[in-house]
Amino acid sequence: MNKRPPRMPGQRGMMLIEVLVSILIFSIGVLALVGLQARMTAAQSDAKYRADASYLANEVVGTMWGDLSHVANYNGTACTSNTRCSDWQSKVSNTLPNGNGSIVIDATTQMVTITVTWQHGSDDQHSYTTRTRLSAAS
Repeated sequence: MNKRPPRMPGQRGMMLIEVLVSILIFSIGVLALVGLQARMTAAQSDAKYRADASYLANEVVGTMWGDLSHVANYNGTACTSNTRCSDWQSKVSNTLPNGNGSIVIDATTQMVTITVTWQHGSDDQHSYTTRTRLSAAS
């Protein structure tokens, strides 16, 4: 004779509900990790673009220091008359998404303002600006 233990009437299906709740909690955790991964990737891309913009701006400053006799030819956003400047602008546009570089030179103070802008996807436009003074040693 098989005797089964008596069932409690209010406990039927309780295990199934516990499993479903644990699956729900686990799924929310996995979705949170996926969201965190996406945000980390975006932050890493933004940091790379900022570092690239800084490097490019400082690179053209170094180029200008090495070419002090032709500094006036670097002025403007379309410095096609100066090969070094147009090469730098091509490098900016190839390195950064929708990248653009501009150089503004104040001839009286020899103050140079370099602005590098970029826009990745549907993000806002970002920019990096640096200023320096170029003058030959007397």
